[in-house]
Amino acid sequence: MKNRWIESDAAKHARDELVGLRVYSSLLLGQESDLVLHGGGNTSVKAEMRNVFGDSESVLLVKGSGWDLRTIEAAGFPPVKLETLLKLGEIEQLSDVEMMRQLRLALLDPTAPTPSVEAILHALIPHKYVDHSHADAVVALSNTPNGAAILGEIYGEQVLILPYVMPGFILARQVAQASKDLDWSSIRGIILLHHGIFTFADDAKTSYDNMIELVSKAEDYLEQTCAGKSADNKGAALPSQNYQPTAQDCLQLSELRREAGASYGGPVLLRLECSSAAVAFAQLENCHELLSRGPLTPDHSLHTKPFAAVFAEDPIAGLREFEHNYQQYFVQHSREFHHCLDRMPRYGVWRNKGMVYLAANQKKLQIVQDISQHTIKAIQWGEDLGGWQALPRQDLFDVEYWELEQAKLKSATAVAEFEGKVVVISGAASGIGKACVEAFVRKGAVVLALDIAAGFETEFDSPAVLAVHCDVTDSGAIELALQQALINFGGIDVLVSNAGSFPESQRLDSLQDSNWARSLELNLSSHMKLMRASLPYLKNGFDPAIVIIASKNVPAPGPGAAAYSVAKAGLTQMARVAALELGESGIRVNVLHPNAVYDTAIWTDEVLASRAEHYQLSVEQYKTANVLKTEVKSADVAAAVVIFAGCSLAKTTGAQLPIDGGNDRVI
Repeated sequence: MKNRWIESDAAKHARDELVGLRVYSSLLLGQESDLVLHGGGNTSVKAEMRNVFGDSESVLLVKGSGWDLRTIEAAGFPPVKLETLLKLGEIEQLSDVEMMRQLRLALLDPTAPTPSVEAILHALIPHKYVDHSHADAVVALSNTPNGAAILGEIYGEQVLILPYVMPGFILARQVAQASKDLDWSSIRGIILLHHGIFTFADDAKTSYDNMIELVSKAEDYLEQTCAGKSADNKGAALPSQNYQPTAQDCLQLSELRREAGASYGGPVLLRLECSSAAVAFAQLENCHELLSRGPLTPDHSLHTKPFAAVFAEDPIAGLREFEHNYQQYFVQHSREFHHCLDRMPRYGVWRNKGMVYLAANQKKLQIVQDISQHTIKAIQWGEDLGGWQALPRQDLFDVEYWELEQAKLKSATAVAEFEGKVVVISGAASGIGKACVEAFVRKGAVVLALDIAAGFETEFDSPAVLAVHCDVTDSGAIELALQQALINFGGIDVLVSNAGSFPESQRLDSLQDSNWARSLELNLSSHMKLMRASLPYLKNGFDPAIVIIASKNVPAPGPGAAAYSVAKAGLTQMARVAALELGESGIRVNVLHPNAVYDTAIWTDEVLASRAEHYQLSVEQYKTANVLKTEVKSADVAAAVVIFAGCSLAKTTGAQLPIDGGNDRVI
């Protein structure tokens, strides 16, 4: 593992004498996914601070709840009275709920985030800096039959190795008892089997260096021992070819997502990973049995559940089997009253095809994927070392149903309107289409953004947007693009058919065949092709809806716009037929008629000035030439699209709505 400490960068952070170097080395640890994944691990520093009375007080500045070492700042280290923590460490018994209550009472700043559940343990270690990670290599070694002995062989007397106990107060007491007569200067770290590793020192660099060096020793051992076996020296399955999902696979994914959402209790996202590593694992004869043994660390079960699903020719059957197994797991291990969590798997293997991930939203989906990738890598290490041997399921259950974690779930923030939903938007590079993408992302959706514009794929920096270059007049291109939505998100819930262009103005007596044909192809036929290709997936969607972007030219056409007006009128008529045909499948189809939306690519400053001059108006007067005397913007149209796609108009289909500030001809 690379040591990323750079003295010049450290010096910049050291200007904050209290936590500057603590922030710096924490960020270095957070960069390494093999050390820290999605909020895992914690760090601390002991210091002196002035209290409200002006007296100096010893404090522990420890990572706070909700902060991630990848992005942590000074505010992420709440100051806790060190004397209180040390006294709490002397108590024989303390519930975790009471412990967290006492931690909050010990804060110097009552508005600070809640301290880490490991705060007492950090306080008990008599060094200024303490680092804790869930290093893959270290934990993977402990998840083998001879793990403790192997780690002892690697580290000798340099590291104190302790058996697994629950995090929190129990772990703090274990360390307190094990270190009662310990010479702390004789060790460089503590390994908690199946959990992680602590390093410490009186300066930030030494504590960080200890972490990197000790983890590197474990990585070196794995490289030397596992080379040439069933996995490469980084734990990945031996190379296989990527799998290319078929149209039938995509349809099955949408069906699986629908049924999984029913198990979860709402819309969910689903992803199929078909990389060579994922396919290689899915081709292992005993992949199903390996994934039943448990996760890399027990805290991962909070994100992934304690075991995975297995999907084969009938993925729904695999889902049902997982639901049954999870219910049995709950019944067997719930020693006191618990409310059973949802029975939806968070990851699984689709035999010979790859890995499947499920979650409520994009952020959680990425967490599940990352954790799963690290897990299958570690599983293969474990197999090469005598067999993957995670914790017993009772221990996994105790973490998954830990009262502190359940309290977090109960205090979760409100769910965004479109969380777990997948939206496809054509003409997404600019104007109304781009505004729709941004509006749906703000509402919690993931979006497949389609456009033919060169380089538009870089327009969106949100992981919730998958931008795909696509000519929507090409049926084959549409099919391939929609498959990207299915592979990455699992289905389609909303289609916003928006792509179009306003052709050159030509009166009927001079209308060119090419002008007419191009308008019909893009402004009418492409919408039919996109809708047709989307329907099999929309029928498996959650509250499925189609929103068609037509034009004011449908109810109020203008001279010289026959090619455009006829195409948009045909599009509207097709939407009406679609509403009639798709109602039995629960798919709503509605139409918006925008007019004079000038913040789009075709309306340059020069064009606007020219049109305003033609009507002897100022540009501002021209842009507000409607009944309400207001400018209609792309965001206004997008807001209407969101309303039609959401639950506010769940009982409306076949409707047509003008978005034009009031056009006297339409009225």
